[in-house]
Amino acid sequence: MGTIVNAVAAAAGGFLGLLLKKFVKEEYKNALDHVLGLSVAILGLFGALSSMGSVTDGKIETSGTMLLIISLAIGTFIGTFLHLNDKLDRFGNLIEKKIKISSFSQGFVTATLLYCVGAMTIIGCINDGLHGDPTILYTKAMLDGISAIIMASTLGAGVIFAAFPVLLYQGFLTLAAGWLAPLLSDALIADISMVGYAIVIFIGTNMMGLTKAKTADMLPSILIPVIYSIFQ
Repeated sequence: MGTIVNAVAAAAGGFLGLLLKKFVKEEYKNALDHVLGLSVAILGLFGALSSMGSVTDGKIETSGTMLLIISLAIGTFIGTFLHLNDKLDRFGNLIEKKIKISSFSQGFVTATLLYCVGAMTIIGCINDGLHGDPTILYTKAMLDGISAIIMASTLGAGVIFAAFPVLLYQGFLTLAAGWLAPLLSDALIADISMVGYAIVIFIGTNMMGLTKAKTADMLPSILIPVIYSIFQ
């Protein structure tokens, strides 16, 4: 139930943001792009740091730096080899032609990654699947709905379609919670979140026009901590 509410909130927020987009002048859209990009980059930075850091006896300690670097390097190599970003762009262009929606890919990829990375997604789905407690996902639904309004007002209708990956991804995690829970230690969840948030940083810098990173090519990086934990 929590996943359905989350997906509906993301789609509803996207629709509302799309309506607001009509009333926002181009100069304001550009300004909002930079502000939103900065906010996303900061979210990614603090998310990654919080996943890496801990406080022991009043001292801040970090861990997982090498895992982060290796995960991004190997994952991006795999994604580039598979041409994930190019394939997603082609899919986006096909959608744009079919239903006449411009800038579909950027909104879709940006929103999908923001909705799906982070410990809140994993823990919320496991709680919902194992204990029937959707509280965390309800909170996430509210946050995603607000984010969708802001993103759709600048990035367009692709944000609305990001509700479908949310439904599929979180639905899978919820249904498979009984099988996944014993495998997902706190450390592994933190490592997955760390890599995911690092990719979010690039999404933010892309939105600000500072970089042109192919973030979809980085997606396999999220799986590297899982493989590492198996052979550890």
